[in-house]
Amino acid sequence: MDDRDLTDRLERLGLSEKEIDTYLTILDHGEAKASTIAQDAGVSKRYVYSVSEKLEERGFVEVNDHAVPTLIRANPPEEVIERLTTELRSLGPDLAERWNRVTEEQREFEVIKARATVLKRIREFLSTAEDEVTLSIPASVLPEIEDELRETVDRDVLVFLILTGAESSAADVGDEDDPVASVVRVWEERAPVLFTVDTRLGVFAPYDLLARSNTGEQAVAIAQEQLVPILVGSFFGNYWPVAEEAVVAEPEPLPVTYQGFRHAVFAATRYRNKGIELVATVEAKAVPGDGEVETLRGRVVEVHQTLVTPVVKSSIAVENSLVLAVEDDGEVTEVSIGGPGAFIEDYEAQSVRLEAAE
Repeated sequence: MDDRDLTDRLERLGLSEKEIDTYLTILDHGEAKASTIAQDAGVSKRYVYSVSEKLEERGFVEVNDHAVPTLIRANPPEEVIERLTTELRSLGPDLAERWNRVTEEQREFEVIKARATVLKRIREFLSTAEDEVTLSIPASVLPEIEDELRETVDRDVLVFLILTGAESSAADVGDEDDPVASVVRVWEERAPVLFTVDTRLGVFAPYDLLARSNTGEQAVAIAQEQLVPILVGSFFGNYWPVAEEAVVAEPEPLPVTYQGFRHAVFAATRYRNKGIELVATVEAKAVPGDGEVETLRGRVVEVHQTLVTPVVKSSIAVENSLVLAVEDDGEVTEVSIGGPGAFIEDYEAQSVRLEAAE
């Protein structure tokens, strides 16, 4: 190996050209005084001391400042290589974690050609869900992801599932005490695959890509918060209303606090359908405006929603809102509460706590 090749390789380790010249001079001597190294390397004595400290930190050399004059000794190359290798190996787990996060979860768009990869993405995304999942899939695919769906529900994630295709009506979806999803609906049409997690991750695919093998069709995975809500809107606006309700899970025991507004609406609906009156404590901002967060507390007098039957809505096709009777100085006023992006309601909720009314 010539000097130029050796210099190029050392530069890849982060050494400057002058640092390399100094180090190679130390290597040539094995051990030498700073003045000798400075003269042979064509640098100042002060620079030799400065560079030697950096080289010592990285394990290239050892500075013996107990000797007079100070001696600088090159460490054996095998020791240097071993130390550099150990440093690189220690980076492995952190680099791998970051790479996997970027390539598998944070990539904005990923075109997927294989059925197995689509199912892999669905399983991966489900494992990251914290609040809400929407999923429309061929009923024949359910056994392949059923375990992951149940695990997601067990983490108190709200899961809306539509099973599509001719087999959908016969699918085993469990019961309200042990459902495969929080709400399951069935539709015998061959609907597209729509999948979202927490309005931040999504997958869109043709029906046949999952229902059959080797179709030549493609799916798209999305990790862009501006686009995923469009999939959520399409799911609830176009497909959810035409599917038939098959099973609805029991809500969590009261009292319970939700950060996801749709989750609060679902639970409030389930309890009210059972004849249980509720009181809600809501952290919310007035609409419109960027005012401060207020705390509102009152009896839940209405729930407008299209999530479970019976559907109760006012004038908006896809609506989820709570109406509270709030008392202030002896006067009771009804106020409407919506979720993120609320514009027709009086308030936009950030969290909702539900408890049984006394």
